[in-house]
This record gives sequence, structure tokens and C-alpha cells, in this order.
Amino acid sequence: MAKARLKTSRSDASVYAFLAGVDDPDRVADCRRVMDIMARVTGEPPVMWGGSIVGFGQCHLRYESGRELDWMLTGVSPRKQALSVYVMSGFDPHQALLDRLGRFRTGKSCLYLKRLDDVDAGVLEALVAESVAWMRKRHGGGDAAGQASRVESAGR
Repeated sequence: MAKARLKTSRSDASVYAFLAGVDDPDRVADCRRVMDIMARVTGEPPVMWGGSIVGFGQCHLRYESGRELDWMLTGVSPRKQALSVYVMSGFDPHQALLDRLGRFRTGKSCLYLKRLDDVDAGVLEALVAESVAWMRKRHGGGDAAGQASRVESAGR
């Protein structure tokens, strides 16, 4: 089956131009702190996915249905209501960490944080690390698109 064409796909748009357009300076500061965690965990630079997600790393997903797509290992988005942290492994494997994390809500694979100070940053880093390890083990995590060549240093 051919790869699905997604609205949320990797782009060459500037992460830092995107962040400069976010109105809430506290949300941007929180997003940058989470980006630092994700860069440390993945060893990858930030890349825009769609118009509002800052992703790290990339893997190729194959579903039982035959559907295939490329996706980020982890990501973050400074949404208006909350900071969205993409925990691609879901939350079931990480209950012990979630019990120690702090105040948050979850969706299927999104962790919603009103403020980063509401959670333990060390526990968040461990959660992201476990999720990234799970994704790499299950789906690989090579950088087929040459992500390292797109490192942006301006605007940091």
C-alpha cells in the first residue's frame, strides 16, 4: 500500500519563526524548555511537522492495515489551551512515571500541560526518553531525510 499523504508532515519551515509567532511568551518559554529535553533525549534537531508541531527524529510506521507513513519520534506544540507533548508510545507503558509527573491531562498520545512548572521536569524527561526508546525499538528511528543538515541556530 502507498504511503498516506498527511496534512501533518515534516516541513522545511523555520521552528524559530513559528515560535516567534506564538502570542503567549510563557507558553513559548515552556515550549523551548521541552524542546531542550527532546533534543537531549533524541540527539536530533527540532523540525516543523505541519504548521504547529515541533518534532524530533523520524521513523517509518506500518500499520496492520498496510497503511504506511513517516512520523516524528516525539514532539511538542504550544497550543493556546495547553502545551501539547507528543508521547507516541501512548501512556500505558509509563504509569509509574505518570504517577510522579504532576498536574496534566492526556489524550491518546498527547500530554497536555497548562504550565511546565506544574510537572517535574526530570520525570517528563524520563517519560520522553522511554517513549522515544519504545518508538525506536518498534519502528526504527533513523534519520532518512537528513535532518541534521537542517539544524537552525539562528533565533535560539
